[in-house]
Amino acid sequence: MSQYSGKIIFYEGKCFTGRKLEVFGDCDNFQDRGFMNRANSIRVETGAWICYDHPDFKGQQYILERGEYPEFHRWNGHNDHLGSCKPVRMHGERYRLELFEGCNFTGQCMELCEDCPFLQGRGWNKSCVNAMKVYGDGAWVLYEEPNYRGRMYIIERGDYRSFNDWQAQSANIQSVRRVVNFF
Repeated sequence: MSQYSGKIIFYEGKCFTGRKLEVFGDCDNFQDRGFMNRANSIRVETGAWICYDHPDFKGQQYILERGEYPEFHRWNGHNDHLGSCKPVRMHGERYRLELFEGCNFTGQCMELCEDCPFLQGRGWNKSCVNAMKVYGDGAWVLYEEPNYRGRMYIIERGDYRSFNDWQAQSANIQSVRRVVNFF
């Protein structure tokens, strides 16, 4: 198994019942594998995963790390709709993130190497982040609300010139955490 692969199992029923779909890498459409776009429970055996409520890696994002999720509320889902998933691309354990107030890496800048439950408590003057640079090996989860709540977005190593680059609906980001439970 490469560093980019893992194993996740989706179940139609709650508490790991009903038909199941085992995935070992990118899956852009559950229906193409004979599984409806609904999952009521999930078991992540290895890796960390980004799950989307629509096919083709679109829509609401959910981060699922190793463990069991007996019902959709456990992964902060509002319903049982899931249509695609892919493993988080992690390369090691070094984390570094730069946040920018303006698009194209302009304005106030702040660097983080660890989780931050409330950006404004660390000196970030706004509730929005318009650009980011992710360095190092690890992936990050961005949250619209403090204390790792609200809509989430997963970002991996790379440059994000605007919030559209991480598929956000707005630039509102108030907390961030590292994806550390990889294997």
